[in-house]
Amino acid sequence: MKASGVLPDTCIWIEYFKPGASALKQTLERLLLNESVFVCGPILYELVQGLKSDKEKTVIVDAMKSLEYIEMSESLWIKAGEISSTLRKSGKTLPLSDILIAALVIKNNLSIFTTDKHFEEIKEVLLYPIAGIQ
Repeated sequence: MKASGVLPDTCIWIEYFKPGASALKQTLERLLLNESVFVCGPILYELVQGLKSDKEKTVIVDAMKSLEYIEMSESLWIKAGEISSTLRKSGKTLPLSDILIAALVIKNNLSIFTTDKHFEEIKEVLLYPIAGIQ
């Protein structure tokens, strides 16, 4: 099934806001122009916690406000718990933020644009193809 949009992960946004050009930045720029791009709470949290100045905060928070925001619901918290439980039974532990992001992309039929290998562990997650653009 084709994804109905893309959720860029924190690592992609960090690359996007760095000075200079990169293949990941160019890909995200293309997505912002041509696709439905989403943001969620865990990504906002991760971005804001790493900011070094009020100026950075203003730039990044303003940029995120232009994207469609998706939020956790009670059923998604349960889904996140199920994902984590399944992974733990197979001996894998992922960060809570990645589990929450995974639940959101699965529920909203989105692909995740990321370089984080954790998401490969979750079978239901659609990964945005990044082969050859790193």
